[in-house]
Amino acid sequence: MNKVIIFSAPSGSGKTTLVKNCLENFPALAFSVSCTTRNQRGTEINGVDYHFISAEDFRKKITEDAFVEYEEVYENMYYGTLKAEVERIWKSGKTVIFDVDVKGGISLKEYFSEQALSIFIMPPSVAELELRLIARGTDDLETIKTRVHKAAEEMTFKNRFDVIVVNNDLEIAKKNIDQLVGNFLKL
Repeated sequence: MNKVIIFSAPSGSGKTTLVKNCLENFPALAFSVSCTTRNQRGTEINGVDYHFISAEDFRKKITEDAFVEYEEVYENMYYGTLKAEVERIWKSGKTVIFDVDVKGGISLKEYFSEQALSIFIMPPSVAELELRLIARGTDDLETIKTRVHKAAEEMTFKNRFDVIVVNNDLEIAKKNIDQLVGNFLKL
């Protein structure tokens, strides 16, 4: 059976760090590169971190039913998972690993059902999340306020996931996730 592993969390919860850890520890996994209409940040590479496309091209792909799931997160800022990306990974004999926002994670779990393990990464608290976002240094204070407000809302969806992992201590979270992923891959 083709499988997928879905990681979702509010921004700043450590989700991307935990996904990278899984990719290092489990060679049977392959990262699903999402599509987005947002601008590239820092050292991001098109086709590696995201497929960066225009909002017009994204909307065209929607009409072509090219996505497993997609969402307009902010006005004209879309994120989505291409069906072709999932098929490419499965054809290579690997399990797909997703790093997606909370609504995307819920949609993917609904789409893949029993083929999926969905993991919600929970920050220790909203206050700690805000400190992490400030320390990251990638956003201005207004953007951080928006992300923190959104994070509080996203945390209300945690019970829609198979497993909740609180990322209070990164090394403990890594061990918990390694065990969850290892068990899922053996099924």
